[in-house]
Amino acid sequence: MVFSLSSSLPKLVESQFLSAKASSALLFSPTSLTVIRTSQNIPFQLRYCPALSKKPTAARKEDTGAKQKPDPFDNPPSDLLIAQIPENNSSHVLVLNKFPVIAGHFILATKAYEPQTHALEQDDLEATYACLKAWQEDGEARVASEQRKLFAFFNSGEHSGASQPHRHLQFLPVESMKGEDGQGWELLVDLILAGSVPLTKDPILELLHHPSLPFQHFAVRLPPSPSASDLYGIYTTLYTHAKNAVDTFHALHPDPSLYSSPNPDSLPISYNLAMTTDAMVIVPRRREGRILKAADATEVGFVALNGTVLGGTLMVKKEEEWDLLRERPELLDGILEGIGIPMDK
Repeated sequence: MVFSLSSSLPKLVESQFLSAKASSALLFSPTSLTVIRTSQNIPFQLRYCPALSKKPTAARKEDTGAKQKPDPFDNPPSDLLIAQIPENNSSHVLVLNKFPVIAGHFILATKAYEPQTHALEQDDLEATYACLKAWQEDGEARVASEQRKLFAFFNSGEHSGASQPHRHLQFLPVESMKGEDGQGWELLVDLILAGSVPLTKDPILELLHHPSLPFQHFAVRLPPSPSASDLYGIYTTLYTHAKNAVDTFHALHPDPSLYSSPNPDSLPISYNLAMTTDAMVIVPRRREGRILKAADATEVGFVALNGTVLGGTLMVKKEEEWDLLRERPELLDGILEGIGIPMDK
């Protein structure tokens, strides 16, 4: 998919973001940030954003195919709209997130309503990769210190952290995620590739995972210039393995809530998908989050995670949660294992 944009994608996003922020078309909430580590020394960003506790939540709806207003991606307001792609006969829109906590957070949504719980289609993945590539190519034209990278993620199913029923993938600039001080943090997708071991010996499509993560996940290293059909084939392979992981876990620990969709056209499991220009990764989900408890078993709060978990980041909204996780970072292992399918031991 070739974009015909009036400027480079990073410049368009930055310009629209600054304009929308100045006009209050979007509500940017800065966060406090630190880095905590799992027991296996995997770094995760911990963000604290009390302002998000006041954010309006989207109404839950049954996936019947009927739209429920308001739909933020149906004819999005001009002050949040970045572009329609492709330029002719556009199938998708690029729009700013209305409630960002990271500068430059934007969204790729289908122009016509498609359910979030249905399988991604080839053009969704093609447009996603085109955004990732366009962002990176702009950075490659700069000096090395200003090189850019984009992280894409997708939430599907009731346990995934999805908040809107209209199909959309989200993008975060990695340079904005890091902030002024990276504090030893690296994007989790990159760490998965760097520390991966093969799960299969298929020479054509080698499946990878990182043995130090407490939840099952499946990754594929992308070729330099994947076609739309390449991307779709990788996605369907990853989903098949995620579904098999849920089925195997369910056989050992029967739990009907693992399968949540009443619509036969919807995929039966919850999952998060992440993409960079280097990799595609999937994690099957069994819970949206975990209750956080103090040492005396007192409930402190609930930590919910979406696809940013594959970026290596999580966020809390209460000061008590922020304090507890900084004091007892070992609790992170239980949170991560609890939201996904535990690794085989």
